[in-house]
Amino acid sequence: MPRVKIDIREGRSEKHKMNLLAAVHDALVESIKIPDDDRIQILHEHKKSNFEIPPNKTGELFTIIEITLFSGRSVEAKRSLYRTITEKLEPLGILKQDIMIILLEQTMENWGIRGLPASEINLGFKIDV
Repeated sequence: MPRVKIDIREGRSEKHKMNLLAAVHDALVESIKIPDDDRIQILHEHKKSNFEIPPNKTGELFTIIEITLFSGRSVEAKRSLYRTITEKLEPLGILKQDIMIILLEQTMENWGIRGLPASEINLGFKIDV
């Protein structure tokens, strides 16, 4: 049940933004094995003046992807996630040097779902991939 937050500079087309969201979700399904219908994503667009990036090191499509998820995934699963996201964003013109991925891992008791800690709910998928 990851929560995805994506920060970009404004100016991308609606189609590009929808493809960006789909690519990140597909990478999560493929690499850390979340269910396909487990989709919580928020896209934040920022004015260029409000989103500073290193000059001459990144392009205008610089993208920050922050994923809050349950702790317990293996380092290999995380490597797979990073690799898969960058591969899926490349066809959108987003180069790997323009992608920053940040994982924020939380224990299941720190997520409240349906009025209970997630540690007390059968989520229907494995965390330890």
